[in-house]
Amino acid sequence: MTYAYKLKPTPQQVLDIEENLNVCRKVWNYALQERKDWCGSRRSAVNACSIQREYILSADEPFPDYHIQAKRLTEARKQIPELANAHSQILQQTLRQLDRAWDDMHKRGFGFPRFKKRHNLRSFVFPQLGKNPVDEVGVKLPKIGKVAGTIPVLFLKALR
Repeated sequence: MTYAYKLKPTPQQVLDIEENLNVCRKVWNYALQERKDWCGSRRSAVNACSIQREYILSADEPFPDYHIQAKRLTEARKQIPELANAHSQILQQTLRQLDRAWDDMHKRGFGFPRFKKRHNLRSFVFPQLGKNPVDEVGVKLPKIGKVAGTIPVLFLKALR
């Protein structure tokens, strides 16, 4: 079940949220490019190889599905501070969303997943918020802090 709230973040929290959205966008675009490169390395023209561009991937390289990309993300977080500053679960959820979009393309006939521009990725998901993240004042978000907002009273009664 998903809930949406009207939040009123402070200017610093706005910067933190925008930074998280930017990192999620970069993870989405990198993972999508990795999948496109893998597919491109398996394709060649009917009569000849491409003279202009060749992908250099080994033939036994496995398809970069969610599990492989999540493992690579864990390794990249150790080396890239920008990734380390973002919450790990929102980055994993970004990879899950890409994986779902990729599966929908193949199984349900949806279009090819698109690269995200600067303002195209407008949300991220925290799958686990911990104990009692919501109260009368707002919502406590990991690595962002307590964000003020209007929480419906009926929802607060249901939490108790």
